[in-house]
Amino acid sequence: MEIIASWPASSPLGEVAGWAQRVEALGFDVLHVPETIHDPFTVAALALASTSTLTVRTSMVVAFARSPMLTAYSAWDLARFSDGRFELGLASQVRGNIVGRYSAEWSEPVARLGDYISAVRAIFRSFQTGAELDHDGPHYRFTRLQPYFNPGPLDTPAPTLWSGGVNRGMCELAGRLSDGFVCHPTNSHPAMIRSVIQPAIDAGRTATGRAVGPRLVAGPQPIMAATTAELQAVRDSRRAELAFLYSTPAYRPQLDLFGLGDLAATLSGMAAAVDWSGLEGHLTDDVIDRLVPQGTFDTLPDVLEQWYSGLCDGIVLGIPEAADDTALTTLVERCRAIS
Repeated sequence: MEIIASWPASSPLGEVAGWAQRVEALGFDVLHVPETIHDPFTVAALALASTSTLTVRTSMVVAFARSPMLTAYSAWDLARFSDGRFELGLASQVRGNIVGRYSAEWSEPVARLGDYISAVRAIFRSFQTGAELDHDGPHYRFTRLQPYFNPGPLDTPAPTLWSGGVNRGMCELAGRLSDGFVCHPTNSHPAMIRSVIQPAIDAGRTATGRAVGPRLVAGPQPIMAATTAELQAVRDSRRAELAFLYSTPAYRPQLDLFGLGDLAATLSGMAAAVDWSGLEGHLTDDVIDRLVPQGTFDTLPDVLEQWYSGLCDGIVLGIPEAADDTALTTLVERCRAIS
């Protein structure tokens, strides 16, 4: 099992190097870099510069806010700089953010992201081979890349392209086009993967005749602590984040699956009313216990094995800042052994 650390999005850039070095020393295989309040390519560059074996993957770059050409240049630079340790994760984000926060165009998110991925692959081919760039898709058209602007081939394979999402269309898209798929924290429960995500990925893969589908990463970000007594404090710290995520209507399918549609409606209604302060009060311990794997450093590997054995290729873990590194190293080793 690939074990993945998720960089805390609120951390200052000055802490990236030390944090990435710690992740590498703990034995993690991959570092996920989200896009929230920092540019993900800047964070990825800092992490790659301070490590030597760690794979760094964006999870996820907001695709529609950028030209595929700019994204391809950034990914190519980081792949060359790191001798192939960079992987590119792309996602659509929700309409409200694309239009209201980025002032960018929004339309047909599944089709648009599919065209975006195909455009990036076409650009990568031209970078690597020098062949004429010719991508004419429904949303993006690229027909010009003079030799002066071509960065030239890599000595390593081109960056793998990952995608993410929560609805069936995005999962089918991954089955058709992506090298890997990362489940959002709000759709990483095994029941969701078995009943919705994997069947949709398989449908997309079958539709295009792919023999092997994309690698699948579950992103539950388990609640963990050194002792049972400390778990409650960690749970409380996650409550507000989870409540905010579930207040987004696009992220409600997992709540619906567990018969929690009324909770989803309450949270999204509060978000629509810009009432952020009371969100977490609606996400009770019982709900969190049903949706998120939890345990001490000693017990969590067994919990994750029960949840995810045979179901995915990787699991995303958070890292408690004050935790004993010896205990965390053992936890990572045990989680990697999950089949």
